[in-house]
Amino acid sequence: MANLKEIRSRITSVGSTMQITSAMKMVSAAKLKRATDSIVQLRPYANKLRELLQNVSATLDAEVGGSLTQEREVNKVLLVVINSNRGLCGGYNSSIIKKVNLLLAGDLKGKQVELLTIGKKSFETYKKTQTIYKNASNLWDNLSFNEVAEIADELTLLFKEGAFDQIRIIYNQFQNAAVQIVQNEQFLPVVLEKNADEVKAAELDYIFAPSKEEILLDLIPQTLKTQLYKAVLDANASEHGARMTAMHKATDNADSLRKDLIIQYNKERQASITNEILEIVGGAEALNG
Repeated sequence: MANLKEIRSRITSVGSTMQITSAMKMVSAAKLKRATDSIVQLRPYANKLRELLQNVSATLDAEVGGSLTQEREVNKVLLVVINSNRGLCGGYNSSIIKKVNLLLAGDLKGKQVELLTIGKKSFETYKKTQTIYKNASNLWDNLSFNEVAEIADELTLLFKEGAFDQIRIIYNQFQNAAVQIVQNEQFLPVVLEKNADEVKAAELDYIFAPSKEEILLDLIPQTLKTQLYKAVLDANASEHGARMTAMHKATDNADSLRKDLIIQYNKERQASITNEILEIVGGAEALNG
């Protein structure tokens, strides 16, 4: 009977866990809908802004973009690592940590690297092993464009002053609830690509007011703010998608385990009843004998 009590206790425990994971799945699904709407609405604007920046800059000298487009010898690098404040979201956080570790051991080996962490998981992972420039994990408490724009302005100022030669963003790009792709994007210096298609687009009959140079100098800061905000929204949607998927799998696994335990309990209970009947029959036959 002690074994039956243990199995009953496990069934109750697994049932409670299943209720929790199911509730977390529903909460993440609701948050994912809002997060997905935000990133889907922003992407066309961000892509068009980037396209406009490339078109305007295609026929201009690289120097026109100012210090934000100047390539330097890379000695000091700032990694903006974006992940979550909480766990229970599958491989969402571990994939970011793995990517950062690969960079530190590979392309960035031997360089001075500092981290700006947006997410407690990355901060807790690297606070004892890497130089943390800043922990901006509280951004998730009040996510807005203005909050992200302040960080973008700070990064821009750091690059202008020469505190860092290169700034990169590491984040998960949202594809769907089950798929998130780790991105390693160069934030600064701004890369102004030039190819035949862009030059052709830039040579269309545009009327620029004010001049191309002034437009470019205004476009670059706005593009940087939008790029960082898009990365944060992608990471936010990826987190909720990964958590919803993880909790869905956890709920299914808990349900499967509970069914197996119920079958095991019934078998043990039937065996116990059978043994009791055999003991009664054996006792009765002994008395008759």
